[in-house]
Amino acid sequence: MTFEKTYEVQKNNRLIITLPDRFKSKKRVKVIIEDVDESRQEKMELLKKASKDPLFLSDINEITSDFVDSDNEGL
Repeated sequence: MTFEKTYEVQKNNRLIITLPDRFKSKKRVKVIIEDVDESRQEKMELLKKASKDPLFLSDINEITSDFVDSDNEGL
């Protein structure tokens, strides 16, 4: 079972992690601390927003439909 979430480090350099309920029966977990590249995190958030943006989705659908015929040419 995997759980991933980005946390803010507190001023005292401590981190408090509240595990989801599905971990209640677990006796041990593995914690890996990884420095988060802020620009990468921002890009990920923008990608999440884009996946719901109607104009972006319309563009993707248009491009996909442009290649439907060419994709079938090799069959």
